[in-house]
Amino acid sequence: MSSVLDLASLEIFCAVAAEHSVTKAARRLERVQSNVTTRVQQLEEELDTALFLRDGKRMTLTPDGERLLAYAEQLLSLSEEARQAMRPQRPSGRLRIGAMESTAATLLPQLFAQYHCRWPEVDLAISTGTTAALIDAVLARTLDCALVADPAATACDRADAQPLDAQLYGVPVFSEQLMLVLPGDHPVVHSPQDLQITTLAGFARGCAYRQIGENWLSTVGKNDARQVKVLEVGSYHAILACVAAGSCIAVMPRSVLDLQRAGPDFTTCELMSVDTLLVSRKSYAPAAFEAFARMLPPATMQTAGAR
Repeated sequence: MSSVLDLASLEIFCAVAAEHSVTKAARRLERVQSNVTTRVQQLEEELDTALFLRDGKRMTLTPDGERLLAYAEQLLSLSEEARQAMRPQRPSGRLRIGAMESTAATLLPQLFAQYHCRWPEVDLAISTGTTAALIDAVLARTLDCALVADPAATACDRADAQPLDAQLYGVPVFSEQLMLVLPGDHPVVHSPQDLQITTLAGFARGCAYRQIGENWLSTVGKNDARQVKVLEVGSYHAILACVAAGSCIAVMPRSVLDLQRAGPDFTTCELMSVDTLLVSRKSYAPAAFEAFARMLPPATMQTAGAR
């Protein structure tokens, strides 16, 4: 294999893929723009394929580029793990953390501030997404760890609950109290049959809390002419706006509602508690990750290293 296909070239390739721009990638990597362009061209010549579609200054991955990206991210992740392994006692390098929107808003801001003060040599990066997407990202090595809802809670029947992938290790961090959120003038709800509205506002498919809401609503319609629908929106603010308008109901963590200071436009009732797990690959245990795990609630502090 030619020396062109080295880690530096792959890092440049991934930066251009992420930024969709040579100019932005050069700024992010603190490199000269012409150097980034040359390295991408050399990589394409080495592999004898076009990795990007050029539309003016915008760079979009070709199918071959998409395939290379998956390998490149894994190789760079392994390289970073190896580098950190050479300094096992001192957290350093990069730590890519995934989290649900609710966790990112309520738990991580203060935690990240404390972590940065204690371990300034670690470059923390946060990505948000649905539980399913975050777990896939940890498996693909595009994230080092993630805070997700316990996948077992999304099964209609606990007997049907699917365990985490065998490559992953999950530790309960804390429990979220999920609330059913209704328009302020909605009558008291004791069961799904009491609902006057059967449209659920939630995130994209793969969101554990949306799936829990769908499961809870699933009994509506079996002996009822109404059909349960889901309105996909992109934020908790948008979800609450739909509920306030009187057109939807929602399932949200109490911690998020506390931040929103919901007023008379809403009424809530407790639905169920769901554990939030810290998920990582079983083979992944650098000092930066272990330091992050130790800063989480006590249950995690005691078990994060038991792999």
